[in-house]
Amino acid sequence: MSMRPEPLTPELLLQAYARGYFPMADSADDPSYFWVYPQRRGIIPLDDFHLPRKLARKIRSGLFRVTVDQDFSGVITACAEPTEHPQRRNTWINETIRRAYIQLHRLGFAHSVECWDADGDLAGGLYGVQLGAAFFGESMFSRMTDASKVALVHLVGRLIAGGFELLDTQFVTPHLMQFGAIEITRERYLELLFDALPRRADFYGLPPDASPDLLLQSISQTS
Repeated sequence: MSMRPEPLTPELLLQAYARGYFPMADSADDPSYFWVYPQRRGIIPLDDFHLPRKLARKIRSGLFRVTVDQDFSGVITACAEPTEHPQRRNTWINETIRRAYIQLHRLGFAHSVECWDADGDLAGGLYGVQLGAAFFGESMFSRMTDASKVALVHLVGRLIAGGFELLDTQFVTPHLMQFGAIEITRERYLELLFDALPRRADFYGLPPDASPDLLLQSISQTS
């Protein structure tokens, strides 16, 4: 980790991701940020994604209306909110980072997946960055049970359909391990990254309003 005093611009972010770095802040109130370059990196292999049956049933039930890129600002703001969870009582997303990723979204390099409840309120979601055929998952949140998990499944189905080759989760958590997340060395990660960057992938390989059946069909093709 090293402090970087220069402004966090979209150009700087893209250069960092292309080299295996990503930014974090010590807290929401700290306006500065630092670069993280882990010795070991978390990924979810797209050809070995594990979908729990109970979660598949919930997705088929249509409990949540799922959209993409409809409220990126709302998603990243919700991801920055502290929670009662021991790992989320403070956040690494400060205003500097939030503004930079919103700019990146407006340029077409950052995407969000939103889950909406029956009342039309944001129940959960996630956001991340796309470069070539690599997608860098940044953060997710839930205000209702399983909302972030549903968003993750929708993301994976979309990435598979769009020809993506790398889903970077940064770190491995018990939450992600149930979906097949693994930890690899920095050297192996950079091999996968440099292979994926020059390739083309389409985040809209599935239509924005893809049905649950179409989504699950996309995932089942790799299993």
